[in-house]
Amino acid sequence: MSRVAKKPVAIAKGVEINVQGGTVNVKGPKGTLSIAKPEGVDVVIENGQAQMSTADASLVPMAGTLRAILANMVQGVSEGFVRKLELVGVGYRASMAGSDLNLALGFSHPVLFKAPAGITITTPTQTEILVSGADKQRVGEVAAKIRGFRPPEPYKGKGVKYAGENIIRKEAKKA
Repeated sequence: MSRVAKKPVAIAKGVEINVQGGTVNVKGPKGTLSIAKPEGVDVVIENGQAQMSTADASLVPMAGTLRAILANMVQGVSEGFVRKLELVGVGYRASMAGSDLNLALGFSHPVLFKAPAGITITTPTQTEILVSGADKQRVGEVAAKIRGFRPPEPYKGKGVKYAGENIIRKEAKKA
């Protein structure tokens, strides 16, 4: 069996996992998440841990995938996930207007981005954006959409980049 599928998911304090029919619901202090359970993969909850099992050897990869997603859901509803973005460039600024993110990225117009439900966007400084929420996939998706407005360019590194992202620079043309 898969090494990932064999490892149990530790359930944090204040988190409940309910398996009903074809869905698995995870409820915690930061919200509620649910996922459709694949046919043939069973989720057993005992001693504060969730264990995946399957009778069919061909479903072992799905059990490992479900285990990884469940572990992310438990972490999300207990602690949450955060992606940090940085704006690099003269005049590049970010500010919040209610729940909308207002970006000045060197275009002739400001870029407005509405935060989807379940996602919180904050701007601690004018050049930093924090995207947080309980669902790891949605946090990453929103961060990628914001980065997509002006991805970092390879000559000066100007644009919206993830914190800690290494931009490979190109050498400028020589006359």
